[in-house]
Amino acid sequence: MTATTSATTRETGAPSRRARGRAAAGPLVIRRRARRGRRSVTLTALTTIMLVYTLLPLAWLVINATKTQEGLLGSFGLWFDGDFALFGNIAGTFTYGGGIFTRWLLNTLLYVVVGAGGATLLATIAGYGLAKFDFPGKKAVFAVVIGAVAVPGTALAVPTFLMFSTMGLTNTPWAIIIPSLISPFGLYLMWTFASDAVPDEILESARVDGAREFQTFFRISLPLLAPGIVTVLLFTVVATWNNYFLPLIMLKDPAWYPLTLGLNSWNAQATTAGGEVIFNLVITGSLLTIVPLIAAFLLLQRYWQSGLAAGSVKG
Repeated sequence: MTATTSATTRETGAPSRRARGRAAAGPLVIRRRARRGRRSVTLTALTTIMLVYTLLPLAWLVINATKTQEGLLGSFGLWFDGDFALFGNIAGTFTYGGGIFTRWLLNTLLYVVVGAGGATLLATIAGYGLAKFDFPGKKAVFAVVIGAVAVPGTALAVPTFLMFSTMGLTNTPWAIIIPSLISPFGLYLMWTFASDAVPDEILESARVDGAREFQTFFRISLPLLAPGIVTVLLFTVVATWNNYFLPLIMLKDPAWYPLTLGLNSWNAQATTAGGEVIFNLVITGSLLTIVPLIAAFLLLQRYWQSGLAAGSVKG
């Protein structure tokens, strides 16, 4: 009888203890949810501010690219004018100065394809080798790469100009392409990505099966490195596409200008004696310049996002 009573007491007492525990924990849960709600509001506000800060210049560019020269100077900057002149401005951009804008666009594509593409290839090969092979001086190489990442490109522009001037390469496309082939950040990114993306066990299995290193790299490692390669490619493409200071000191012939330097020369006409003011073409040209970059990021978004997130979570 006593055992039965104790069991009954335990059975009837258990729910009451759980209920008391839930009742005691109730205010704590409410406070935690309230704190999470406050953090969410703050995060939303900060995100909204950053979104406006990011999109406002783009909206200004799109709106003002639809205006004529007169409408650009005589209307509110963040609203459209009466005359929609976008297509006329685009046509004028490609025909002004004998179609020099097209030449600048082709020059930029040349620098991006050869320079950024070569930088991505070299960073992929070097990063993979540094991640998967041991050799004397590897730590020294790592220190050099980290140090090179910390050095801004503008600090090396003048020494590079002096070296290229001695070699007779200034005012040529090679003065832009050769420096673009070196990307310390891309090398470091591929180094860290390859360390986690390519398991050593797979490489050892391929070697045991008699596969050569080049076969292993192209057939096994390269597909695994695809997200990292796309991420490095986007970084190098953006850096080369937006490169301004290096072409400024390296190039004198407008025929070899990239888009950044060419549009700046159009913009400088407004302050030049006898120069033609073509702010509407400068704005339209700037809009046409960023369209390929936006398209590249949107098309390759899923690749570079996975590349940036690689290694953030480890089992």
